[in-house]
Amino acid sequence: MKYSKRRYFTQSDKTLMWDRWQKGESLNSIARLLGTSHSAISGVFSKTGGIRPPQRRRSRMALTLAEREEISRGVAVGYSLRTIAAMLGRAPSTISREVKRNGGRQPYRANKGEQAAWDRAHRAKTCKLAKNRALAFIVAEKLQLQWSPHQIAGWLKYTYPDDENYQVSHETIYLTLFIQARGALKKELIQYLRKPRAMRRSRHHTQKTKDHGRISNTVSIRERPAEVEDRAVPGHWEGDLICGSNNSQIATLVERHTRLVMLVRVPSKDTKTVINALIKQAHKLPRELYKSLTWDRGKEMADHQRFTLATDIKVYFCDPQSPWQRGSNENTNGLLRQYFPKGMDLSNVHQNRLNAVARRLNERPRETLQFRTPAERFAQCVASTT
Repeated sequence: MKYSKRRYFTQSDKTLMWDRWQKGESLNSIARLLGTSHSAISGVFSKTGGIRPPQRRRSRMALTLAEREEISRGVAVGYSLRTIAAMLGRAPSTISREVKRNGGRQPYRANKGEQAAWDRAHRAKTCKLAKNRALAFIVAEKLQLQWSPHQIAGWLKYTYPDDENYQVSHETIYLTLFIQARGALKKELIQYLRKPRAMRRSRHHTQKTKDHGRISNTVSIRERPAEVEDRAVPGHWEGDLICGSNNSQIATLVERHTRLVMLVRVPSKDTKTVINALIKQAHKLPRELYKSLTWDRGKEMADHQRFTLATDIKVYFCDPQSPWQRGSNENTNGLLRQYFPKGMDLSNVHQNRLNAVARRLNERPRETLQFRTPAERFAQCVASTT
């Protein structure tokens, strides 16, 4: 389809765009809906890096259009500014500034004054990271360690609890990265985010298919003890495989209480190979810190009963199409895509490399741990068992 002239979007068009974008729809589908091109839609979103701009609101202290019309009428009949101020219940200085900044008494018009005030309120404001270069340096340093903006914001608040000059919200970090006009963080730092896109995207879908494998003699996740559900006791793990090209994969394990990550090299996806690798990994941990394993219904766990016999570790299985039941593991798999992007051949990744990546993740502060690290918390658990 060809578009002969430029399309100008109304406010209702833009509202519809942002609503669809936040629901996870693609640029192409939004473009088709509005009868325009993919690039036109992308141009609207790219101005704010895919982040929906906040709705503009007038300050309750600002003059209204009705008040400006009263000022215009008062000026036209020759009232003094003090008289007009008394009529409106405003300070004389407020009326004086309004008239003066809009050309004086003779040319003053209410509509022009209203539009000028709205335009002035839309001026760019210097963001916190641009004003505090030392803070921007710290943020950039942590981003290069592949900390998320949320982790950085929480760590700053924990590290500098009494100094607001060294605290910044995660949303400010994202905005500064994606809106380069702010001029505080280099665009190249986006590559260190978990998903290094040019614009932020909504995540309202799962990549699991409906037929993700069927195995027998499973024990449902619904039969897990309460201590597993509330994460009160360490030793309960979630697991999955992340896949690469050429039929390659890595087993990922996350401890629910401490969020500690372990990565296991798996040469093949067949159940014998996967179970053997998991058995070997399980024997590296104290028995008290490996009590259960929750997995999805992938066929690689078809031989789960052999795993339980060899390790005395119970295996529980999620409901079909319910990856959220392994939330910690799913989140970790997303983090790992920074290091092992989709399409990468994982068959040549050495276990030493996996250990190094796991260590990097385990040394990141986590909000759910009050911005302590999984490594710290797991070390405490190990100490308490010895």
